[in-house]
Amino acid sequence: MNLKIYLGLLRKAEETLARSYREVADGHGAEPDVHFLCLTLAKQCDEHERKLQPVVERYGEDTSDNEPERLHAEGLAGTRSGPVGLLRDLQDLYLLASLVDITWTMIKQAASALRDEELLAVVEKCDSETTIQLQWLQTRMKQAAPQALVAAR
Repeated sequence: MNLKIYLGLLRKAEETLARSYREVADGHGAEPDVHFLCLTLAKQCDEHERKLQPVVERYGEDTSDNEPERLHAEGLAGTRSGPVGLLRDLQDLYLLASLVDITWTMIKQAASALRDEELLAVVEKCDSETTIQLQWLQTRMKQAAPQALVAAR
């Protein structure tokens, strides 16, 4: 069963996203909404990892596959400055959150095929929260874009 490959990918992606949210929170402290919400979302990713742990213990986890590393590497290694920097950092978070979101979708398909109600419950909760993360990131980028791309000269 290859589910363990995707469980490893998901666990690593949630960990990377949490770390990246914290990086953006620290790097953009002058933007209180970004700072505090990114810290909240990082905790949410930590909780997703915690909820995934019993499933990983049941099915196993394969992290030997280097495929996931090609896409998201180690997440954000630092933040940029200024309005364009904020916009780019939020865009990076959006890309990482999109990876998490589609991976939850793949796990949900496997859980349905396995008729694993426990895993389906975890997926439903965590995937819906990831969807909200994506919505916030998109809204915040829309808010930042005019300032960053037009007004700041």
